[in-house]
Amino acid sequence: MALSTLSEAEYTKRTRSWMMYDWANSAFATTIMAAVLPAYYSSVAGSTLSSAATATQYWSVTNLISMLIVAMLSPILGTISDIMRGKKKFLSIFVGMGIVGTGLMVLIDTGDWMLASILFVVGRVGFAGANVFYDALLPHVAKEEDQDKISTRGYAFGYLGGGLLLAVNIAMIFTLDGNWGVRYSFLSVAIWWAIFSIPIFRNVPEPVSVSQKLKKGEKLIKVSFQKITETVKEIQKFKDLFKFLVSFLIYNDGIGIIITVAVIYGAELGFGTIELVLAILLVQFMGIPYSLVFGSLPSKGDERQPMYLAFVVFSILALPVIGVLGMLLLPPEITGTPPDDFVTSGQYIGQGKHLIADEAFTLDGEWEQTAVSGDLRGEGCAWYAPGCDESQFERTYSNTSDPNAALTLPFNGQSIEVTYSASPDGGIWSVMMDDTALLDDDGEPVQIDSQHPNTRYDMRESFQAETEGEHILQLVNSEGSNIAISQIEVKPPLRQSNLGIIVGLLFALAAVGLLFAWLAKSLFVNFADKLDTKNSIILALSAYAIVAVWGFSLNSVIEFWFMAWMIAVVQGGSQALSRSLYASMTPKSMSGEFFGFFSIMSKFASFLSPIVFVVSVAMFDSSRPAILSLIVFFGVGIFLLRQVDVERGKAMAKAKEVEIQAALS
Repeated sequence: MALSTLSEAEYTKRTRSWMMYDWANSAFATTIMAAVLPAYYSSVAGSTLSSAATATQYWSVTNLISMLIVAMLSPILGTISDIMRGKKKFLSIFVGMGIVGTGLMVLIDTGDWMLASILFVVGRVGFAGANVFYDALLPHVAKEEDQDKISTRGYAFGYLGGGLLLAVNIAMIFTLDGNWGVRYSFLSVAIWWAIFSIPIFRNVPEPVSVSQKLKKGEKLIKVSFQKITETVKEIQKFKDLFKFLVSFLIYNDGIGIIITVAVIYGAELGFGTIELVLAILLVQFMGIPYSLVFGSLPSKGDERQPMYLAFVVFSILALPVIGVLGMLLLPPEITGTPPDDFVTSGQYIGQGKHLIADEAFTLDGEWEQTAVSGDLRGEGCAWYAPGCDESQFERTYSNTSDPNAALTLPFNGQSIEVTYSASPDGGIWSVMMDDTALLDDDGEPVQIDSQHPNTRYDMRESFQAETEGEHILQLVNSEGSNIAISQIEVKPPLRQSNLGIIVGLLFALAAVGLLFAWLAKSLFVNFADKLDTKNSIILALSAYAIVAVWGFSLNSVIEFWFMAWMIAVVQGGSQALSRSLYASMTPKSMSGEFFGFFSIMSKFASFLSPIVFVVSVAMFDSSRPAILSLIVFFGVGIFLLRQVDVERGKAMAKAKEVEIQAALS
């Protein structure tokens, strides 16, 4: 049945059911892919591996494997769904795969890194494979004039659903004992995904395909590969669609790397864990209204369009200006601007990394200085000898099992990190700060427990004095077992910020933006008339270019939060409008095949910016130039997107659809 012949009630039910799937599967993106599983993989599932770096490496390989599987499957699956009447059928298969893989993650416990890797690959293949068919249903669910709006609302639903469950899961993690909070949060994602996927299967009908059955003697896989080959040749005729795909490949990669490295970059700059986690939730929840507002920018005939545009433009320009001014004018204890570095003062060692061989350390008892076998990089160079430094070794340790042994370090600072190794014969050491036992939040003495069923290097523990200044850290052998320590680092000064004031400023600025939009909407009427879907995406990419430049110089908590808010303004809307613009230039009967290519382009594109990022960090030993380099992705993306003639692309898609339907009749 044509969409134009549906009753308003039936049309609304179908579109809402389609959007509800974004609510369902976004829980996997937030809890599994972004916030919880990566950290759990390193600290628990991969805790029996030789080091945290090894766990990170295995996690990266796991992501790469899942991405390659999806990239190879996407065009094949999309083509098969067009040949057969099977978009919903394949959607159900991959949704089921994702739910089962995610639900079984409740079994992951200490040392289960292989199980975690297998289940994540299953879950992510299910998640990404299902999205191919979910996206392909858009042109069959929404009228052409509604596709921007429906796609955007889907993203808004996803932000809300994923954010709500993530908030619940964070509460579970902090309240349930042991690893059960994390494990039950994995299970909750599977249950959430299953329940809220029901509407799309019940209320969205299977669209008509190119062909209901294969000809006699034809094999499905062979025909699907033939169709892919034909599409690769034919896509050259869809010049504007192809231009958009290349543009999307480039700019979406820049967007993806900003999302991926935001938390890591914030941690590198010294922002606290709470500040970073809350910033993620800020983007998640503020992305809901802003997705709806930004997605409405191309809505011709809507009298509110100029006001929406004024509000978005005000936000894009005002957030970086007020963020930087706030950093410059407000006190550091509010903005989170870093204090001056700690310096060496007499016997008190200042900021930086220090080997156990440094003269500042006092080693009481019997200690043995060694390098781990095979890690020596310079022949005839003992790690403690003159002229030999830490850079010549993978791991170097001072070992002792003397029950009377102690290590004493006078330092100037507040936070300090100890790097050590754990092993089956490891010991438990007491931690003293200024001749007093250091206590945790529960009032219990802090200890280093280096007992572990497997040998594990580069373990780290951080300790913090109550105030900045000159302190003495002392590690005392409490059981007489073995312990090996390689390095102690005096950390940079802790940033202090007032998130209440920062959030208040953000909401106040949003209120000013709304007032400005109401008063100045008449000034944006002409601009709004020219703002179609393509130009709205270009506006979002311009904002991302500002983020790349701003991120290069960013150095305060207030700037980080203002930047997170700015990303929330454009993130959901830009992705939703990209999906709907692609759908508008796609023949309906080939939507599965074309969205398969859309998926594979986005997957393979994700290789580009990480390579640029890694090379930039390697060259400059800092993430700042790497962040700035992302402006190239947005600049090139904008240039290529401007070459796309959307109306010509839509006309070609309609002509192809007429040709297909004529061939079937």
